Amino acid sequence: MATRMASRSRDIGRSIADFPSWKLEDAKARFSEVVRRARSEGPQRVTCRGQDAVVVIATEDLADLLGPTRTGADLIRFLQATGLGDLEIEREEDRGRDIEF
Repeated sequence: MATRMASRSRDIGRSIADFPSWKLEDAKARFSEVVRRARSEGPQRVTCRGQDAVVVIATEDLADLLGPTRTGADLIRFLQATGLGDLEIEREEDRGRDIEF
């Protein structure tokens, strides 16, 4: 896995077309190899009728893409840190608007 960790930084800025491609029928027949290569070499594209269909990636790569899990508590801490609770906002009474029929 150390090899894959080092190559993750090389994946940044690459186009999806830069990753290895597998025809669907080949990917089905050699799925174990597709998974092994996704874990050791990086994302593997699978095409269906000549069009990109899916990309097989390692779970570590997905976790990197998703970033850390955030909770409602994170949002509350963020909003409390902004100081918006100390703002005094006044609004004039809304009397509606005149509409001609």
